[in-house]
Amino acid sequence: MQAVRRFPGGGWVLLSGLLIPLAIALAAWWVPDDADQGYSQRIFYFHVPIALTTYAAFAYGAVCAAAYLRTRDPRWDLRSYVGVHVGAIFGTLVLVTGSIWAKVSWGVWWDWSDRQLNVFLVLFLYYCAYFMLRFSVDEGEQRMSYSAVYTLLGVGLIPLSILAVRIAQSLVHPTVFTTSGAAMTNDMFSTFLIALAGMLCLGAGMIAMELRGKRAALRVRELRRRLEGTDL
Repeated sequence: MQAVRRFPGGGWVLLSGLLIPLAIALAAWWVPDDADQGYSQRIFYFHVPIALTTYAAFAYGAVCAAAYLRTRDPRWDLRSYVGVHVGAIFGTLVLVTGSIWAKVSWGVWWDWSDRQLNVFLVLFLYYCAYFMLRFSVDEGEQRMSYSAVYTLLGVGLIPLSILAVRIAQSLVHPTVFTTSGAAMTNDMFSTFLIALAGMLCLGAGMIAMELRGKRAALRVRELRRRLEGTDL
């Protein structure tokens, strides 16, 4: 346990390492086949939790961006950057798993008529463009300010992407959660929650690890600058 404490995000990674394999086992052998899509529907237990983790990472980046604009503390800018970066990684997984699901259900890798797919793609590309903006500006307060404002402007796409599921009403994106509760059996819902918890823990662990690495890199770079200044 002491080694886990020293490892940045070790607790989150350990939890995800327990929960995700458990969710895989439950999805493969415990939950029943879906009435419409059969066995292939089991990708739902990973595709949707990955998507929700993507939203959570982008939302974390937006909250940290707002904190930076309020405090002008560079530490919040770094947290915002890492949140967007991890969100982009999970967003890539959403597109991959979604394409696989579409191929199995629709016979095509992508259906441009599905609103949910298109809205999420816009969200994903928007945050991918964040990195183009950020690294096209020199380091300093201007870069951090531009990045923070851009991140906050994009956060409105998150609820739009979620609402697109209700607007689309498609087979692959059915409305599972309603005011009456989850349209799933207890074993399905339990498996979904375990998978969601595992993905959220994995996302939190990745954010913690990347923050630790970025902070260490910044300290090394600052030390080199000081050493170079001393030599002069």
